[in-house]
Amino acid sequence: QVQLVESGGGLVQPGGSLRLSCAASGMSFRLYTMGWYRQAPGSQRELVATITSAGDTNYADSVKGRFTISRDNAKSSVYLEMNSLKPEDAAVYYCRGSLGSRGYWGQGTQVTVSS
Repeated sequence: QVQLVESGGGLVQPGGSLRLSCAASGMSFRLYTMGWYRQAPGSQRELVATITSAGDTNYADSVKGRFTISRDNAKSSVYLEMNSLKPEDAAVYYCRGSLGSRGYWGQGTQVTVSS
């Protein structure tokens, strides 16, 4: 049974930083493209960043230069380092693992950016 468990969300002031983690189990993690997505209230879920099994990364334009996605295959984990956070970054952040037609979501972690 595949499980993706996110952690690290919370309340942060504008300009602050957070590091999200996603721990995977029940899957051949190193083969999967891993991604972070987010969904704000009243909005569709959107891509934040992805990292392939080869380590190639892709970012939404809105987070380029501020967010960094990384993975540790030995720990079956993917991370999202978020810096210079803005109020518009507030959302539930979801981890996703995909391989071919297979795709799995975590349960999400809330990020609130407010003074």
